[in-house]
Amino acid sequence: MAQSLKPFISERRIQARVRALGRAIRADHRRGDLVLVGILKGSFIFMADLARAIDLPLTCDFLRVSSYGSGTTSSGTVRMEFDLSHPVRGKDVVLVEDIVDTGWTLDHVLRQLRRKKPRSLKLAALLHKPERTRVEVPIDYLGFTIPDRFVVGYGLDFDGRYRNLRHLAVLSA
Repeated sequence: MAQSLKPFISERRIQARVRALGRAIRADHRRGDLVLVGILKGSFIFMADLARAIDLPLTCDFLRVSSYGSGTTSSGTVRMEFDLSHPVRGKDVVLVEDIVDTGWTLDHVLRQLRRKKPRSLKLAALLHKPERTRVEVPIDYLGFTIPDRFVVGYGLDFDGRYRNLRHLAVLSA
């Protein structure tokens, strides 16, 4: 089955929004000990740009969870594939995610991170699809609210492909 890509959010709009999110995170975390925790694989490009947009000393770590497999909708089952490499107890943590869809994955990850006793825990998401929400999660720093479309690019993929696009595109069959 051939897929087509329709441009959705330009690289320019993404970069402007990421800079604004970086400024907001900086304003909220001036006391230090800031850790960005990216959820792999989808957040890696967003997190790299976001880290450069935050003019503060910080560290980065990653988690890997999955709930999609090779489909275009969440399976509803969250698998933790690997955990943080350093403790976050007493630190300010910003969890960085590519997209908040049903909320199941983020709810699971946020509960796991709270058990690690960070001083604060906030969520930065590039995208949110409110139409698909099944579990509400607080999004402290949001890039864009989008309709229920399957998007790729800027780290988001379909079956491992399209992550390298500099913009976001709607994928259709």
